[in-house]
Amino acid sequence: MTERTDADADALSGGDGGGTFGSLADGWESGDGAGRRPEDEAGKGVLCAFGKSMKTLRVRAGLDREEFGRRLGYSASTVASYEQGRRIPLPRTIDQADEVVGADGLLSVWKEEVERAQYPGFFQGMAKLEREALELLMYDTLVVNGLLQTEEYMRALLGMRRPLLDPETIEQRVAARLGRQAIIEGRDAPLLSFVLDESVLRRPYGGKGVLRGQLEQLLLIGQNRSVEIQVLPLDSVESSGVDGPFTVVTRKDGKKFVYAEAQGTSALETDPKQAALAAARYGIIRSQALTPRESLEFIEGLLGSL
Repeated sequence: MTERTDADADALSGGDGGGTFGSLADGWESGDGAGRRPEDEAGKGVLCAFGKSMKTLRVRAGLDREEFGRRLGYSASTVASYEQGRRIPLPRTIDQADEVVGADGLLSVWKEEVERAQYPGFFQGMAKLEREALELLMYDTLVVNGLLQTEEYMRALLGMRRPLLDPETIEQRVAARLGRQAIIEGRDAPLLSFVLDESVLRRPYGGKGVLRGQLEQLLLIGQNRSVEIQVLPLDSVESSGVDGPFTVVTRKDGKKFVYAEAQGTSALETDPKQAALAAARYGIIRSQALTPRESLEFIEGLLGSL
């Protein structure tokens, strides 16, 4: 893949230009990022500005943090984290806060910017594509895909990062990843296909208890009619996925994209030919894996062996 700095704008505007854009990623654990890297300075600025606005409106309404938090269903310390730009509130929390302080929309208008701010610059394009996706095809070889991870599994992965991540960064990344998972249960949920290498399901990241919870979640999500989970067995003598994990996104207008990460780098492929080839390659990988029914039975067997 060759890098092209203007491809992100072209891809997200619906243009037909080919090419790719690449950037430093935030790690290999399924790509949502939400970390604090140099390219995140604008995002941190947004969060700080939002937090100051929330505090100003809260004080104007005559509410201390404890009372404000009680009305929102959060602790005073969580409110402080929002106001200091250290945690990212959910869109519904922003709407609720707007109503509590009588802001008449002055807080709610921040929702889109705050949502974007939870991701580093390189991933914002991909995050937007996820929300606009008609179909997502995901092949994973190292860890369970971020859209399928339990919170405990997320924390186990993030805790293994080197250099070590500070607690606030971990909280941001967990919140961002949990937020992404909302597309699974949404009214307009995209078609979701996951192929997981068997080795992913055997690695006890965080311990057997964490793995057990993760396998249980896979079985639960696998019952969703918009989701198909397949396992590529270790004893398979053929695999078209030897080049590593990747995701194919089909947007609602039919345009396809390919996203991939490896060792601190990421790229979003926008060339129609390369995207079509990746989709075809995914189809072959899918045919080499166990069927969805066989895969869930296989996961049940792994769970029973723990």
